[in-house]
Amino acid sequence: MSEIIRILGIDPGSRKAGVGIIDVKGNRIRHVHHQLIRCGTGEFTERLGILFHELSNIIAQYKPSNAAIEDVFVSKNVSSALKLGQARGALIAACCHANLDVGTYSPTAIKQAVVGTGRADKAQVQHMIKALLKPPLPLPEDAADALAVCICHAHHAPLQQRIKASRR
Repeated sequence: MSEIIRILGIDPGSRKAGVGIIDVKGNRIRHVHHQLIRCGTGEFTERLGILFHELSNIIAQYKPSNAAIEDVFVSKNVSSALKLGQARGALIAACCHANLDVGTYSPTAIKQAVVGTGRADKAQVQHMIKALLKPPLPLPEDAADALAVCICHAHHAPLQQRIKASRR
């Protein structure tokens, strides 16, 4: 009988971050929790502190066994990408502070794992998350994206662990 693995998924943002948590046992996936961490529009360094502190509290409450986060998508606005990277760093630091292994996935890989195409839009991801996990509503887009990160990690983590073990 396989053990239950609790996965924390994160959709990073510098004003709000989506958080999702699922339990995985074999090929069964169950919704545990989702929420937004809202940072407001205050000083940027304060927002980074809020991200770290709030995610640390969520980790302490739900005790995930590992975590996954979406990679930074760089578009045309370099300043926004840098801020997103710093927010992502604060969130990863909270995971590392709790001794969690952190998987990282591209937006395309996440969409592919949940919708079946890497070009899916947010509405398609949200629809599939509702169908697969049947989470309590409301389900904000960023929280749906975080749950999608969880599912992507659930699909990819076993292979990554076997690769890591073979390199030892």
